[in-house]
Formats: sequence, C-alpha cells, structure tokens
Amino acid sequence: MADEEQKPLPYVQETVLKKRKNNEEWAIRRKEQLGQKKLRSKENRKLIFKRAEQYIKEYRNQELDLVQMKHRGKRQKSSPVALKSNLLFIIRICGTNDMHPKTRKILHYLRLKRILAGVFVKANDGIMDMLRRVEPYVTYGYPNLKSVKELVYKKGSGKIGGQRVPLTDNNIIEQALGKHGIICLEDIVHEIATVGPHFKEVVSFLWPFKLNKTEDVQGKKKMYKDGGDAGNREDHINDLISKMN
Repeated sequence: MADEEQKPLPYVQETVLKKRKNNEEWAIRRKEQLGQKKLRSKENRKLIFKRAEQYIKEYRNQELDLVQMKHRGKRQKSSPVALKSNLLFIIRICGTNDMHPKTRKILHYLRLKRILAGVFVKANDGIMDMLRRVEPYVTYGYPNLKSVKELVYKKGSGKIGGQRVPLTDNNIIEQALGKHGIICLEDIVHEIATVGPHFKEVVSFLWPFKLNKTEDVQGKKKMYKDGGDAGNREDHINDLISKMN
C-alpha cells in the first residue's frame, strides 16, 4: 500500500533545466542593464544640460572678447605709445576657451600657442597692433642684455626639422645660421639684443621659450599698471624673466 502511495518525481531533461537557468540569469542581467541604462540616461541629461550652459557661456565670452579686442585696437590707434626699445619679449599668461578664434589666431601668429611661452619680437606698428588686440592674454616689455643672455643660455632651443633641439652644441647653430655669420650662442645673444640684420632668421630658428610658473603671475587679465598681470611692463619684464627662467 505504501509502495502505491510513493509516486516518482517527474523527470525533467537536463537541457531544459539549463535553458531555464539561462533564461532566469538573462532576465536578471536584463533588469540590471535596464536599471543602469536608466541611471545613465538621467546622468547624461544632467551632463548635457550642464554642457549646454557651459557652451553658451563660452560663446558669450568669445563674442565679448572679440568686441573688446576691436575696442582696444581703436583706442590705441588714437593714442599711440612711444616705444623705448625696438626689442620686446612677450609672455603668454592665460587664455583657453574664453578666447575668440581671431584672438587665438593672433597668438598663434606670434608663436604663443601655449601658456607661459615666451618669444622675442621686433617692435613695429604691426606687432604693437597685434599686442593691443591680445593684451589681456599676454604681458611684455623691454628685455635687457642680461635677460636675453639668461634666456638663450638656460632655455634656448632650436627648431631642426620641425623638432625642438636644445642648443647644447654650437655645431647645431652653425649648421642652421652659419650662412648669416651666426655660429655660436653668443652670436645669437648679440643678434637679438641689438635687433641685428638677421634678427628675423634667429628668432624663427629659436623655439618659443618654455618658462616656469611663478606666483607673481596669476593670469589676471587686468593691466599690470592697474595691479593685474597683463599688458606692458616696460623694464619690469626683466624681474619677471628672472623669476620664470
């Protein structure tokens, strides 16, 4: 009688059990994926909104920069500044996303593609007009012989085949500038300091100087004469060069 009451358990094929298990695992994974997708969608909406606000602010700043750049150009044309020297040293102190493309183009023309890059230029009306237009992003002044010598000897690099090469060997200089009678570091210093006849060739050969960060420059777009960092420092540029060299 007891044997009649004990019924065997229904037989389920192993493949069916595996399929059932796989289906359950897939359902769990799918639920988790949907939850993660929903969370990412929510986070993305916040990020997109935040970026939209950021872009609007960036575009407004760029347009404002363009307007101010034009005003600076007009203002200075009516009141030209008398230059104390033909030689200027320019340092880029700031400027990233808030610049109008025209401002960036001028900085690139001056070879100031990076913040804290420095270059020697011969002062003329064209250069001064460009400086006025990008004045909030640069500081400049009249380097003395000591500053020129320290920059060339400590941080001087040449452009050879599109590559930056430290000027550790006078042979490098002679190969690049020997046809102009410039064969050593002292010749480069002299040509720059005196704004000599081959000044253009020398500064074109030199890689823009990579200067060190200093607490004296915080990237303030306010004019130096008004307590900021930007604009013409005249002879005071030498103090800054000494600290950044």
